[in-house]
Amino acid sequence: MFSPYYARARRHGGGDPLEHCALNVALYGAGGKRWALTERNGRALQRSRTQLGIGPSALSWDGSVLTARIDEVTAPFPSHVRGTVRVHPAALPGRSFALDAAGRHIWTPISPCARVEVAMERPALRWSGSAYFDANAGSEPLEAGFRSWDWSRADLRNGTAVLYDAVRRDDSTRLLALRFGPDGSVESFDAPPPVRLPVATVWRVARGTRADAGHSAAVVETLEDTPFYTRSLLRTHLLGERATAVHESLSLDRFRTGWVQALLPFRMPRALL
Repeated sequence: MFSPYYARARRHGGGDPLEHCALNVALYGAGGKRWALTERNGRALQRSRTQLGIGPSALSWDGSVLTARIDEVTAPFPSHVRGTVRVHPAALPGRSFALDAAGRHIWTPISPCARVEVAMERPALRWSGSAYFDANAGSEPLEAGFRSWDWSRADLRNGTAVLYDAVRRDDSTRLLALRFGPDGSVESFDAPPPVRLPVATVWRVARGTRADAGHSAAVVETLEDTPFYTRSLLRTHLLGERATAVHESLSLDRFRTGWVQALLPFRMPRALL
């Protein structure tokens, strides 16, 4: 989705997505941050109905558990990331949502309520807890359809709340406020008022979210601060509950600029094989 190599191929009349595949791994914690996103060509791709292999890493689905076996190298400073992640969905809602009027961009919350087990060898760490699993698909580049968006998902006592606040390329907006239950139920709710968040510290990407009237939201930690994208941990209040949320802000106006495209290969190298 954010591949500079794919963008370059499209500009020259090509752009087979199967020639631009990557597995993204991001770890945050007391041992520091690890980021791996190595792009590979079609020869490194293996696909079947239940398996997806990209280079040395692979994902498999057995009907109840999604298992990711990870073997990657971080960038821009090389180190190994190796281990296994197992995602146990509570339910599969089977719903998709168009993010644009023409239906060119589709968001699918595959399992908004899930449990994860992480067992890493390098670095050596283990944990388990709540998880979230979704997918985005589109028939045109993301930057062709949108200027920016804010997205967040918050754990609730009995489910997950998701806020999607997008500004399309024509300046119209798309706002989704959804509550997902562990039984697979999906219900919309009235979006709460907007809340300003401080801009990201280094690259100054604007951030915003929504919280219950009379309450605020605060950034607990900025996990990623890049020229066009931020990922943050928030303390917020939604649907009458105090909640912790994972939050993302994306500036596609920034992403499409030449200087950002020139920086991307430092975080997203491309393997020769």
